[in-house]
Amino acid sequence: MAMKEKTVFVCTECGYESPKWQGRCPDCGNWNTLVEESRIVGKPAKGETTRLPSAPAMVKPLEEIDADESVRFHTGLSELDRVLGGGIVPGSAVLVCGDPGIGKSTILLQMCRTLDKGLSVLYVSGEESPRQIKLRANRLGVTGGSVLLTASTDAEEIRETILANKPDIVVVDSVQTLSAPGVSSSPGSVSQVRESSLLLISACKEQEIPLFLVGHVNKDGNIAGPKVLEHMVDTVLYFEGDKNLSYRILRAVKNRFGSTNEIGVFEMAQNGLSEVTNPSEMLLSGRPQDVSGTCITCLMEGTRPILVEIQALAAKTSFGNPRRVPTGFDINRTAMLLAVLEKRAGFFMGNLDVFVNVAGGMRADEPSADLAVAMAVVSNLLDKVVDPTMMMLGEIGLAGEIRAAAQLPQRVSEGYRLGFRRFLLPKASLKTLSRELYPEAELIGVSRIDEAVRVLRG
Repeated sequence: MAMKEKTVFVCTECGYESPKWQGRCPDCGNWNTLVEESRIVGKPAKGETTRLPSAPAMVKPLEEIDADESVRFHTGLSELDRVLGGGIVPGSAVLVCGDPGIGKSTILLQMCRTLDKGLSVLYVSGEESPRQIKLRANRLGVTGGSVLLTASTDAEEIRETILANKPDIVVVDSVQTLSAPGVSSSPGSVSQVRESSLLLISACKEQEIPLFLVGHVNKDGNIAGPKVLEHMVDTVLYFEGDKNLSYRILRAVKNRFGSTNEIGVFEMAQNGLSEVTNPSEMLLSGRPQDVSGTCITCLMEGTRPILVEIQALAAKTSFGNPRRVPTGFDINRTAMLLAVLEKRAGFFMGNLDVFVNVAGGMRADEPSADLAVAMAVVSNLLDKVVDPTMMMLGEIGLAGEIRAAAQLPQRVSEGYRLGFRRFLLPKASLKTLSRELYPEAELIGVSRIDEAVRVLRG
């Protein structure tokens, strides 16, 4: 069969291919996500030019390959280095994603200022002109001749520019604006993003040049484009936070050269992003005093312990069904904790609306925050102010038992360093702590929810 062009419809969310257009993708269930693309199918006819056989790839024994962990480029931003696993690995491909205006382009251009002056950066923009980038660079204080600017959307042209200039680092903003020659679909489509990214990633890996790709997100907060893009890169970084607030969280959800779920905390200021080296103090800075319904717990973000404030408010409902409205906490776990408080501790919740909030825009996804959430609700019900020097940790089970929390020594050490002296902890976890490290601390062990309530009552 001779080669010919065929039309297919590809889902922009999951990459599903269909021979005809459908309103809803059969694979992921999203509406109006199938777009038309052209494909070359079939075998070359007799007389048509066929591809010549390739030479075998070069192979090396594992022992002869140099992989010195210390060979990393330091960005000059300790929070960014932490998320990357200690610095930029030569030849790595990093995808930076986030909502519009969250700070993706800002942190990458700011990185050009803090990098070692001996490193050259090729900054490729498909969304801004060089003059616009220069204006933003002046505001961020980026100077020097080590930053090369170009405005291009042709992936083949960018590839040749990389090979001709051989910079130390390449930044492409953004991958959704690129177009590869030979692909007939529009920029941002599944095939264009896939082929353009593959072209640049392969070129940079051959030259061992780190590549930063800026990616857009869709309305659901997921990376726009094919899912295979996340598999092609080595590291995926997400910028989180409300763009109307000043604080930003950079989170690693994939990292082949470091641990995942590491976070870096930044604050958006007039002259760019500034690092927040102690996020616990930042999150507790506006903590109310002598108010019931607030408790402090400690979350683990990768290897970093972060203290957060849990707030709860219980009010008489005006509707037939009481509402459970958590912000930054799972709604199903909130309902479970309220049921345990009613069944095991004797607090009637059937006529109360309960609101739970994790202050500072953080998310408490781990079970160790259960005890702080439950005690914040009890504190508000009893109108009993929790000791401001007390921190709570522990998972609550359906039987009302308080289970052990992971990485307890790191959490207690962070709380002790910030001035907390009373710790309400699972009794089973006390054996993992060395009391000599906390000479002024009172470690209170509880095994059931009713025991924790008695401690709160005083």
